[in-house]
Amino acid sequence: MSEVTELGYVTLGVSDLKAWEHFAGRILGLEVVPGESEAVRYLRMDYWHHRIKLVQDGSDDLLAIGLRIAGVLEFRAMSQRLEAAGVSVRIGSKAEAEERQVLEVMFLQDPNGYSIELFHGPLVQYDKPFYPGRRMHAGFKTGSGGFGHMMLNRRAEFEDIHAFYSLLGLRGGIEYKMPLPMLPDPVELMFLHCNTRQHTLAFGPPAEKGINHMFFEYDRIEDVGLAHDLVKFNQVPVVIEPGSHANDQNFSFYFKNPSGFMNELGWGGRQPTGQSEYYQRDSFGHGPVMENMKGFMVPA
Repeated sequence: MSEVTELGYVTLGVSDLKAWEHFAGRILGLEVVPGESEAVRYLRMDYWHHRIKLVQDGSDDLLAIGLRIAGVLEFRAMSQRLEAAGVSVRIGSKAEAEERQVLEVMFLQDPNGYSIELFHGPLVQYDKPFYPGRRMHAGFKTGSGGFGHMMLNRRAEFEDIHAFYSLLGLRGGIEYKMPLPMLPDPVELMFLHCNTRQHTLAFGPPAEKGINHMFFEYDRIEDVGLAHDLVKFNQVPVVIEPGSHANDQNFSFYFKNPSGFMNELGWGGRQPTGQSEYYQRDSFGHGPVMENMKGFMVPA
């Protein structure tokens, strides 16, 4: 099957590259690597050349989502499938692929207008082990589950989003109808998966930015606790207190990054069940910090 296998990388536009360097290395524990210019930094969490690319452009939002495809044959088949479905696709040049440290890349947009980069053949630097930006008990859980997940603020209907990502091989649907005190109606959240991670992409209601949050998973729960201590010590605004989700069962918490959207750090997630179900609330915890909630899951 020609289908997406993981969330491979993300490109972010940022306004304060120095703040991001400190945040990524000293709070999250990522490895910060200089880029090809003073306006670029790469963030590593495993053997890959990078999982996050930071570009100083002032946007403080998503520039591109890199979704992996297994290989050459799957890449060709995906291009043909998308074109047959009427999706506008452009195959990237050799230079564009090399700029992204992959063998081949194609460009398209999802129904929300977000830039999608489908690629195969990432540069894996097995000769360059991951070197964390601070002390850690272990590392990040990546492997067959990709680098984590993202929740995006939708700008299209759920049906159109679901149809598009089904073409890419992702499965899932609405998993939460969650009452929130600041909104009159329950918030519906869609979750889509493509591998052993319970979800790779999620979509919530419109908000100020394209990204609601990025999630990274640690191999040990101690690193979640350590990160929470560092967030508090550095006075980084916590948006959602520690707790456990009902759908992926990760123990996690949320806090603001220098670009104003959220990072979620967690541990202990389960694999997708392969069957549809929905929830109204989380297992425990995850209380919102109301003074830091402005701009999240609320129409802009």
